[in-house]
Amino acid sequence: MLTKIKVSDYMSTNLVTFTESTNIFEAIKTMVKARITSAPVINEAGQIVGIFSERDCMNIAINATYNQVMGGSVGEYMSSQVVSIKAESSILEVANRFNSSHIRSFPVYDDDGFVGMISRTDVLRAIAAF
Repeated sequence: MLTKIKVSDYMSTNLVTFTESTNIFEAIKTMVKARITSAPVINEAGQIVGIFSERDCMNIAINATYNQVMGGSVGEYMSSQVVSIKAESSILEVANRFNSSHIRSFPVYDDDGFVGMISRTDVLRAIAAF
């Protein structure tokens, strides 16, 4: 049953992360090379302060085209509203959350803090294994 499979069983823990000061073009190159659609933005204390996503990358391209503005940092374009999920949540719960939002990945937390990310693809892996 998908209700018995936990987010922690399928989340990614070996993550690409950025800081707010990371150059946007370096971040985009890193995301393309790693074949990821988003990455957490971490402060010096290891806390998530935002998510840098492919949508943010598209906004950079649009901004550069219309406003003739090139460059900047991840902190200028990241989404600072971070929606997360608990590690002990079920795969079914996170699948429902994905279905009701445009979000493609969620940061995962346990009692000790940030422990990983779960993506739509991770949920599909869980379903395929079921």
